[in-house]
Amino acid sequence: MGDILLALSIPVLVFAVGIYAGCETWWRRRHPAPPSPYTHQAARLSEREMVASAEEIVDGAHARLEGLYGTSGGTIPATGVTGASGVTGAPGTPGLTPQVAASPGRGRSQPASARRG
Repeated sequence: MGDILLALSIPVLVFAVGIYAGCETWWRRRHPAPPSPYTHQAARLSEREMVASAEEIVDGAHARLEGLYGTSGGTIPATGVTGASGVTGAPGTPGLTPQVAASPGRGRSQPASARRG
């Protein structure tokens, strides 16, 4: 009887392994693994997430501190520009966007003049 059970257990084992492989394949197709942290795609995705969170932080800080600078709408008042009211750099006058006011190139910008007071 022992030999018969041993002989019948081999086809049962092969059948069970086939069922297991089919179920695992079906499950993995329905639930793909997350991207590996060591791929370029994962690095780009994490970089985008960091940039988005940094933009939120900067936008929030700019919104909270906007009153200190007297600007509205993300513009910097132009120096030496006289608005319709005759006041130089008034908050209602058109100004420069931050990209235009930035120093050109990637090098170091000129140092600001010292304030005396």
